[in-house]
Amino acid sequence: MEHMDKRTLSRMIDAAMHRIPADLVIYNCHIVDVYSGTVRDDSIAVTDGRIVGFGDDYRGQEEFDARGAYAAPGLIDAHIHIESTYTSPEEFGRMVVPCGTTTVIADPHEIVNVYGLEGFNYMIRAAEKTELSVRYMIPSCVPATPFEDSGAILNAFDIQWPIGDRHIPGLGEFMNYYGIINKGDEELNKLLVAHNIHKVIDGHSPAVTGAELNAYAASGVKTDHECSTTKEMVERLQRGMYVQLRDGSACHDLKYLIPAITPYNYRRCLLCSDDRQPKTIFEDGHIDNHLRMLVKAGIDPVIAISMATLNAAECYKLEDRGGLAPGKRADIVLFNNLEDFKAQTVFIEGKKVARDGVYLPSYEKAAIFSVRGSMHVKPFTIDQLKMHLTSDRVRAIGMVKDGVTTKHSIVTVRRDEEGDFVFDPAQPIAKIVVLERHHNTGKIGLGLLKDYGIQRGAIALSVAHDSHNIICVGVSNEEIYAAVNALIEQEGGFVLVENGEVIASLPLPIAGLMSDLSGEEVAKQLKILHETAYERLGVSHEVEPVMSLCFMSLIVIPDLKITARGLFDLKRFDFVPLEAEEA
Repeated sequence: MEHMDKRTLSRMIDAAMHRIPADLVIYNCHIVDVYSGTVRDDSIAVTDGRIVGFGDDYRGQEEFDARGAYAAPGLIDAHIHIESTYTSPEEFGRMVVPCGTTTVIADPHEIVNVYGLEGFNYMIRAAEKTELSVRYMIPSCVPATPFEDSGAILNAFDIQWPIGDRHIPGLGEFMNYYGIINKGDEELNKLLVAHNIHKVIDGHSPAVTGAELNAYAASGVKTDHECSTTKEMVERLQRGMYVQLRDGSACHDLKYLIPAITPYNYRRCLLCSDDRQPKTIFEDGHIDNHLRMLVKAGIDPVIAISMATLNAAECYKLEDRGGLAPGKRADIVLFNNLEDFKAQTVFIEGKKVARDGVYLPSYEKAAIFSVRGSMHVKPFTIDQLKMHLTSDRVRAIGMVKDGVTTKHSIVTVRRDEEGDFVFDPAQPIAKIVVLERHHNTGKIGLGLLKDYGIQRGAIALSVAHDSHNIICVGVSNEEIYAAVNALIEQEGGFVLVENGEVIASLPLPIAGLMSDLSGEEVAKQLKILHETAYERLGVSHEVEPVMSLCFMSLIVIPDLKITARGLFDLKRFDFVPLEAEEA
């Protein structure tokens, strides 16, 4: 609960008792009551940003005619990485508030992996510039595992002070579930920091089951957003965990999990986007799109809204929001109906902040000087991109449609006289490279990527979860070399090259992760990048060409991934050679 002074409390009581006019009365609306599971006609009285009562007899200094709209609690995204929108927190708020989102639980582990607590502090400063309520978790995995090269390291001692802040709900997604299950000393220390001050611990446990899942839940992990099957979802619900049903730009698990939602377990179900690009937000919306999907699939609208509001508030101990009731924050969204969920008007703490898809407040952006200039790459030669394979039979990272998991594929490739991989247009296999970009170490990991579909040129990114080194896929060493150097020159972001020339790009000067442009401009440039990747470079339409590539270095998601140190097999939890015979 936010701090309240005596004067505010007194005014709220007086307004509730009709002794003074309310600041705002919203009348002529259908109230979606997530506490009783009903919809009723009533008016809402608001004073000092809080709801003080219901009733048509209230009068306000401002009176707003809802014209029969459905008044629902402001929507809550239960898990998102703002950095993965490629926009700053201020721009992110401007994009999602008009969709009816009023609160997000954000894990800034992307920027913290680049800049440490300075990155965390920047995100807090930037969030203060938006009306959106941003509740940051303190990242637990910087880096995600000891096998990566990140820009910073946060240990248990480092997180003790920031996690104690009352505005921090808890510990961000604990990606190193292997470290928890095997009682890693530092992993246990971090868990205890959160345990001992009664903070929420977010989870990340793709494909973890049986005794390992029991151990993970027993450690105090409360949530998981990595369920891709109904079986995984039910297993976590049976262990008392909250399941965050995800629909983002790369991962679309929600549609597969809806059949497992019942009138008995929905109170443990939350909605989240995890990673959602501006293009997706402008075209499909935010959590409002989750509601449309749920209702279309047959879920009761009030249950769907409860999953997007009350459930998330209770999970993260946000006692001042999540429902429409006296004493709660006046975070209210007026929907046209309970099918389309078009947000007509959005109020945050009783202030009208969006109308008909437009963000109303003016705002300025936080300074970014402390989080730019993040490309520290040791000069390298094109020869360092050569493989020296001793066999034609090699491992390849196999991409999977609609997700970021991969398959451990064994393929047969062509080699030149030096043993280097030779691209064959008849095979859906290309070279993938990761270069360390934080400390000039010169580390370069080489691998092969299957089913990405690229036929020409190369694509280089500085967004590579979660250590965010440079990741590049291409058809030749020359194309990869050109793309990586162009990326370094533009301070990170995305670069597409063909015949050694840049044909599309999006600079991301904020930590190499976020743009300083508007959300509309980022969406426009992303659309150009996508179209260029498909039409000019031949990337498969079965994959999202940018965000899906970002996850090929995330070694805490099965099966085979790549870091600046080489290929990593999650099942073995160890590095493996390129040649399959040496397994």
